[in-house]
Amino acid sequence: MYPDSLPGPSPLPVDAAALAVSKRPSNRHRIVALGQVLLCSDVPTQFAIGLALALVGWLPTDATGALSLRYVVALSLADVALLLLLILACLRATGESPRELWLGRRSVVHEALLGLLLVPGIFIALAIVLSSVRFLAPGLQNVPDNPLEQLAQTPLQAAAFGLAVVLAGGLREELQRAFLLRRFEQSLGGRWVGLIVVSVAFGLGHALQGWDAVVATGTLGALWGVMYLRRRSSVAAVVSHAAFNAIQVILAMTARNLPTP
Repeated sequence: MYPDSLPGPSPLPVDAAALAVSKRPSNRHRIVALGQVLLCSDVPTQFAIGLALALVGWLPTDATGALSLRYVVALSLADVALLLLLILACLRATGESPRELWLGRRSVVHEALLGLLLVPGIFIALAIVLSSVRFLAPGLQNVPDNPLEQLAQTPLQAAAFGLAVVLAGGLREELQRAFLLRRFEQSLGGRWVGLIVVSVAFGLGHALQGWDAVVATGTLGALWGVMYLRRRSSVAAVVSHAAFNAIQVILAMTARNLPTP
């Protein structure tokens, strides 16, 4: 967390969007920013894709009432493509550079290595938050078995699901987070308002996994958001988030296939 203005040269890369925070946005800018945030919030895209899948007979659940892996993977990958196209269109409409937004001025290799180094810390943070929530508010653990973990029953299923969570979680969510934070930073109350709103929304997007998961994922989303605001690059957040998701899939499948004592 760094101050909004620094008296001398900053050691952190400062882009035009960050400097624009000091200027009072017009009502037109606020309306445009709000419209873009809503458009790129995942709700319109997932609704449209879900409707398209329903029209061709693909439903969220199978005949047994369990989540359909085919549906989840198709929805996730289509949402990655559609949402990123929308964000690129929004950036082009306002004359902003995707490279500046997502890569900043830091070394991509160094940021990727940083992301890998942060993965153990992400797991530790998750364990601390989940154990604290379940101790202080056990009623929030309202889903005994994570329905998403049941999708990776075989190595092939795990590979398909892993691809979906790496691209939809690690890549799309972090690029989306950077875009939404920029819009809040420019026109909708500032970076910290954006961090709170985006993190809460990120947590609520995981309500299917239980309210304890909402708190935990919201906290992780806030950590990745702070990482972006500090680094002005999405690379470390993308790599750490993608690796975290991939390891979770591997651990879930491994635990399921262990012999019962």
